[in-house]
Amino acid sequence: MIPMEQNRKEFEELMGQVTRPGIDALMKYIKASDMYTAPASTRFHLSVEGGLLQHSLNVFHCLEETLVERDGMYLYMVCGKVVQEITKENMIIMALLHDICKTHFYHTVMKWKKDDNNQWYQYPSYEVVDKIPYGHGEKSVMMIDEFMRLEPVERYAIRWHMGYTDDSNMLTLSNAIEKYPIIWALHDADQKATHFLEDTAGNLE
Repeated sequence: MIPMEQNRKEFEELMGQVTRPGIDALMKYIKASDMYTAPASTRFHLSVEGGLLQHSLNVFHCLEETLVERDGMYLYMVCGKVVQEITKENMIIMALLHDICKTHFYHTVMKWKKDDNNQWYQYPSYEVVDKIPYGHGEKSVMMIDEFMRLEPVERYAIRWHMGYTDDSNMLTLSNAIEKYPIIWALHDADQKATHFLEDTAGNLE
């Protein structure tokens, strides 16, 4: 894991490039929440303190690596064809806030298991306590909108960033991707970060 303070500084520097009305209120919420200390999951990837922050930055870097910068815009290209153009502000918001729904979502609990000597011992773990059962991507959109107006491309990308692993209507997702292909780029960045950069214990692979 990269030190949490280093990640916090990078996160806030990137978010500082967002100049939209409401960003100050949003950042006030983020700093008061557990965004910087929460895990990214209960057991699947970065299930450690600070995992959510690390994952958000990993997704940003994976998305940035995927896109081509040209004249201040970031292009999503497929086989040499430009299928979507976004700004850096769009990219920052999509990547860093796609999982804001996970703030105040995980709680620490003590569990039991046996050690190598077959002796029981307690260890801290995480469990989900979902006080706002509003889905995943759609919940992130709702939470951001409470502070700052999202542009349509951001709204769709965050809503559908789980791709076909989402249990919602697949035809709706396909139509959304046709309208905003960047959905696929964000989903791809999320999956790359999860499966190739992160492990359960918090190590960066």
